[in-house]
Amino acid sequence: MDALKTALQPLQPITNNLPAPIRDLGVSIIGDTCYKNLILDLDPTDSECLKLAISKGLGIGIIGASSIVKVPQILKLVNSKSASGISFLSYLLETSSYLITLAYNVRNGFPFSTFGETALILGQNVIITVLVLNYSGRASMAALFVAVLATSLVTLFSPNLLDMQALGYLQAGAGVLGVASKVPQIAAIIQEGGTGQLSAFTVFNYLAGSLSRIFTTLQEVDDKLILYGFIAGFTLNCVLAAQMVYYWNAPSAKAKGKMKVPVSAQTPSSGTSSATPKKGPSTRRRG
Repeated sequence: MDALKTALQPLQPITNNLPAPIRDLGVSIIGDTCYKNLILDLDPTDSECLKLAISKGLGIGIIGASSIVKVPQILKLVNSKSASGISFLSYLLETSSYLITLAYNVRNGFPFSTFGETALILGQNVIITVLVLNYSGRASMAALFVAVLATSLVTLFSPNLLDMQALGYLQAGAGVLGVASKVPQIAAIIQEGGTGQLSAFTVFNYLAGSLSRIFTTLQEVDDKLILYGFIAGFTLNCVLAAQMVYYWNAPSAKAKGKMKVPVSAQTPSSGTSSATPKKGPSTRRRG
């Protein structure tokens, strides 16, 4: 580390003269002390500041990736107009879990970098859930789902309607919901014999994101409820990723059922006569 510090020193004239907007952004992300140690002094030996900077970087990266993480899934649904391989129950449970977790983080005042993706994924989940219901022929349920979601949103974010103690209990339940939300999707893949319209991009990004969130939570959030939820979620995301690899080129059971079986040409029966019938005697009068 000392050798690295020495190698970085020639860059100090640059880091000490950064534009004010960039300097202010850096201070707002890692704080005055860590900004001075890591950016102004270029001292990578400060392990606590280094871990904080890595955590913040991962958090910002997760939030950025989460803005598009489920866009491929949405596009697959819209283009295929089929909800094959997608579990409505899985998305219902996950959306409920994310809504509670978002309210819990906001009302506790946790850093946005530790939960920002929750809001972005929540919005995409709502779109996917509505599409799944619509393509499953349950458009009326989609309208009911949106209405219940709006009511829950108002209740969870209102201190007058729900106190922090009750919200804490709900957060404990949200961790269970988040884990349980993966089970119907895993079961649906097994039942279908394939991943159907499930997006590989979404599955593998979830896997990487949940692993990164374990690290950022350990560094920035002293809350075991959130930590255990991420650990459990990562475990089941591993199962989904393994299924995605296993069924990579396998058609679903429904797709197999639609494959046409060639019909063999019928051969004429040996007992059937192919001779042309003889003409009967003519009744035409001869002239």
